[in-house]
Amino acid sequence: MNFKKAYKSSIGYTPICKIGECSLKKLEFGIIELDAGQKLFFDTEDKETAFIMLEGHCNVYVNDEVYENVGNRMSVFENRKAESFYMPKEQELSIEAIDHIKIAVCATPVQEKTQPQVLREDHVILKLLGEQPFQRETSFIIDGNSNAKILTIGEAYCTEGNWAGFPPHKHDENNMPTECIAEEIYYFLFDPKQGFAVQCLYTADGELDEAYRVKNDELVEFPYGYHTTVSTPGYKTYFLWLMAGDYQGFNRSSDPEHAWIEKR
Repeated sequence: MNFKKAYKSSIGYTPICKIGECSLKKLEFGIIELDAGQKLFFDTEDKETAFIMLEGHCNVYVNDEVYENVGNRMSVFENRKAESFYMPKEQELSIEAIDHIKIAVCATPVQEKTQPQVLREDHVILKLLGEQPFQRETSFIIDGNSNAKILTIGEAYCTEGNWAGFPPHKHDENNMPTECIAEEIYYFLFDPKQGFAVQCLYTADGELDEAYRVKNDELVEFPYGYHTTVSTPGYKTYFLWLMAGDYQGFNRSSDPEHAWIEKR
């Protein structure tokens, strides 16, 4: 199976990964794009859903309330932490674009119904992970500090020409607190847009062994297996990462063949 998918810019909501139609069983992903003044109705159905503002500003109408002017950047490369809004399952809402907007829609089925929440820039936790030449700036947008019960979501900026998520790591076995079972998606953007990265995905037995050349508006699903990313020189590499599984969090284990590198 090809775990790489592409998004083609389109007005409205475009589902890209849907449970039952992709490799994932717990995680869905899509993109909303609207021009200024346009509105979109959305029903979360049986899934808690996080809306990550990639570009632009919008008003959100939910439960007779209005979240005004959500969003704080016109590009993910403005080096500002993302604003977002979270919606519980069985929630209807409307989104009104103030200017051109692009929103990442991240969802997973849940049992518990929580409360809507707008998450401004000051909510986001920023960390610098790894070291040269496998360093990245990572933010945590949706996690246990939000109303979400399962979703964990953040953004990563790779240092040009460097690796990210190295040593390769995975989260497909229940070995808590070290590792949990969680599916994941990486969605990529580049500056300039013609840039690309290489996304590796493999299993220890070699049954899965892929290296995808990922371009702007492409994503890779991780149903299982070790994964790591390398950025090309000269380009800013961004990816949105989203996880859903048995536990909410960042519990993972490194490939033991390469784990010595992070212990140097």
